[in-house]
Amino acid sequence: MVEYFVENMWQMWALISLMCLILELTSGDFFIICFAIGGLFASAVAALGFGWVGQVIVCALFSLLSIFFVRPVALRYLHKGEKARVSNADALIDRIGTVSETIEPKGYGRVAIDGDDWKAKSMDESEIQKGESVRVVGRESLVVMVEKVGKSAV
Repeated sequence: MVEYFVENMWQMWALISLMCLILELTSGDFFIICFAIGGLFASAVAALGFGWVGQVIVCALFSLLSIFFVRPVALRYLHKGEKARVSNADALIDRIGTVSETIEPKGYGRVAIDGDDWKAKSMDESEIQKGESVRVVGRESLVVMVEKVGKSAV
């Protein structure tokens, strides 16, 4: 069985490359994809019959080259106009949600936004009833500050 793996190392490199591509889908930084490229080249070298050391060197070399040459190009063309990409809770600002638990006057409630439920507070400290639509206008830590849809942002 060990002989099979040694003779077909290209399959291992192809699996490593595939796993890196799947992981890249979760990050979007175009960093892990560089290792997928390295694994792809190592797979080709393994299929040509190079030894283990040669395969590792090719993987490392092409991964490193990809980090310096492929990644900057990918970032430049695929993240055009996104100098400061917002993420996590900052990405919620200006989103519309539905109150899932009444927001009490000068208190807290909950707002559902894209399937996630967030602790929320009204910007003008008024009561907002369950089921009303609100816009996220800011945040304090993990508490989103909201206002009823139709009002102007504070």
